Amino acid sequence: MLNTVFGSLSVGVTPSTNSYESIATVTVGSGGSSTITFSSIPSTYTHLQIRGFTQQTNNSGANCIIRYNSDSGSNYNSHYLGGNGSTTGAGYFTNGSTTGGYAFDSANNGSGAFCAFIIDVLDYANTNKYKTSRSLSGWSNNSSGENLSVMSSAWRNTAAITSITLQDYSGGSFAQYSSFALYGIKGA
Repeated sequence: MLNTVFGSLSVGVTPSTNSYESIATVTVGSGGSSTITFSSIPSTYTHLQIRGFTQQTNNSGANCIIRYNSDSGSNYNSHYLGGNGSTTGAGYFTNGSTTGGYAFDSANNGSGAFCAFIIDVLDYANTNKYKTSRSLSGWSNNSSGENLSVMSSAWRNTAAITSITLQDYSGGSFAQYSSFALYGIKGA
């Protein structure tokens, strides 16, 4: 019976091999970079995804924020949930609390670790609704700490997103070898 059920799930389903298309990549050079910006984003996709591998230059830990179309106004809302193996935290920020939506929780250079993250920016070109994103990030250096975070944010603006900027909320920079890749997602 199980073989019949599992067999029927794959009948008629054609896997998509070209749903993600690379738009741009950035690797941080020596000296670091305070912001990462993807600009001139085409409106030809349904969603966007940013994948990255980062470390921050400050030693106090770093929440990174996302801004759309260079908007640093107080019209972002964010939610987060995170844990480090011994404690957990959750909360939200409403408009006026931050000048960007929470993007991911990065590793600091004092930890010796790099953070891996994925951010999905949904319906980025739709001019009939506010824009939302969700992310998953985590890091571990096996000795002085680890962290796993889930975040979401809303940009209360209906404009199509044509540029995305990532930066450290506390004023640090992305360390050398941090890497970012922007993908366009086709389909629903």
